[in-house]
Amino acid sequence: MCQDCGCSITDESKDKNMENIHNNPLLNDKKSIDVIKKILHKNDHQANHNREHLDKNSVLGINLMSSPGSGKTTMLENLVDICEFKYAVIEGDLQTSKDAIRLQDKGIRAYQITTGTACHLDAFMVHKAMHHIDMNHIDVCFVENVGNLVCPASYDIGTHLNIVLVSIPEGNDKIAKYPVMFAKADLVLFTKTDLLPYFDYDMENEIETLKRLNPHTDILKLDIHDKESMKKLNQWIYQKIKNR
Repeated sequence: MCQDCGCSITDESKDKNMENIHNNPLLNDKKSIDVIKKILHKNDHQANHNREHLDKNSVLGINLMSSPGSGKTTMLENLVDICEFKYAVIEGDLQTSKDAIRLQDKGIRAYQITTGTACHLDAFMVHKAMHHIDMNHIDVCFVENVGNLVCPASYDIGTHLNIVLVSIPEGNDKIAKYPVMFAKADLVLFTKTDLLPYFDYDMENEIETLKRLNPHTDILKLDIHDKESMKKLNQWIYQKIKNR
């Protein structure tokens, strides 16, 4: 998928990053470069339209990104019990509707996108899903992106904020290895912190690495079994809603 759609190109400077395509023999002809530029520009145009749709309905859009198994769906399942706002979820996975069903079983409005072979969501997929969400009765629309620390970071899907989760069992190197994802984060959640006693995880070093990469991001430590840590997440999101 990445060789076809150009999702390895970040949107920080698309024209500059086009130079990197020439290092890939599958994408180094003018025709391929033109196609990739068109895909990215069309996606950005649709992303802006998605934000306009959210703004029109006074809904805050939040893109949730992480590797598989970091706890995105579990976090959303538990947040509903303590949050001060109403939310819906657009779920992204390659196959199955398991995550959407889990959320629906908790009374959360959720709509599933199955991408097939696509390694990320794009603005067009999210646009279609938004038409299945009643924006009149929510304050936040979460988009749970496909579990992947690479490709989702390169596509603007039309949300306002990015939250990136990194779990303790993943190990100490994820922030340094996947900097594009974490550089775009408005909030980084260190999840499954209740497992810290069982893993050789240097939390201080990871936070220092993150601050060097993205000094403006907020940081929270999350344990879904600890209501106080869940309340801090609620407060962070609620403040963003109030500040819009």
